[in-house]
Amino acid sequence: MTSLPRTPSFDLTGRRALVTGASSGIGLGCAVALAEAGAHVVCAARRADVLDKSVSAMRGAGFSAEALVLDQTDTDAVGQVFSEPFDVVLNSAGLARHSAAVDTDIANFDAVMDVNVKAAYFLSSHAARALMAAGRPGSIIHIGSQMGHVGGPDRAVYCASKHAVEGMVKAMAIEWGPAGIRINTICPTFIRTPLTEPTFQDLDQQAWIMGKIKLPRVGVVSDIMGAAVYLASDASAMVTGTAMKVDGGWTAG
Repeated sequence: MTSLPRTPSFDLTGRRALVTGASSGIGLGCAVALAEAGAHVVCAARRADVLDKSVSAMRGAGFSAEALVLDQTDTDAVGQVFSEPFDVVLNSAGLARHSAAVDTDIANFDAVMDVNVKAAYFLSSHAARALMAAGRPGSIIHIGSQMGHVGGPDRAVYCASKHAVEGMVKAMAIEWGPAGIRINTICPTFIRTPLTEPTFQDLDQQAWIMGKIKLPRVGVVSDIMGAAVYLASDASAMVTGTAMKVDGGWTAG
């Protein structure tokens, strides 16, 4: 009798996950997705009031979740979070300050790089170090961007930061693969959230976005949630050092 292959499990029951930037938008969506798959999710963000409401809503829906007020740019504070390892770490914290490249000031450049690159780098290294010390495998996921693969007007700093994350992830994947630690990015197109709504209210921006996305709509948070579960779970056990583009075909053209 032929032995049939079986689909690896997407189940995250019994696993601990840390999601940063989890108070709203994509981060909250990813936190819910991992909790739906069975994980206990520690939801981290800077804004305690918004974070508490989001975690309360998750608990009210029957999910296992707790709140952690955390400034991800405080690398010492981040290190203390990993006194115990997390099976899954998903970084959704990010910052964008757009301007023409010739008008970029140093303060805005540093602010974007501190959150998008430096904080992401040391979150990853703390997560991997804790897993290695425990002798455990794990999955580290960064919310990157389609702008980590292409350029865009008035986005030189943002694009630079997201391209940097892609290079960082590739190098870390090579180093940590032998320990069973996987690291990848999810690269969304423009996702409709309260934070991005002003962009969609700008008709010129809206026309530019829809001219680039090949599918007939912009992204929504739920478009990212399945990718998060896939990369967190055993279903992606052979996936590391790569970018999952959820961009509606933006980078295909």
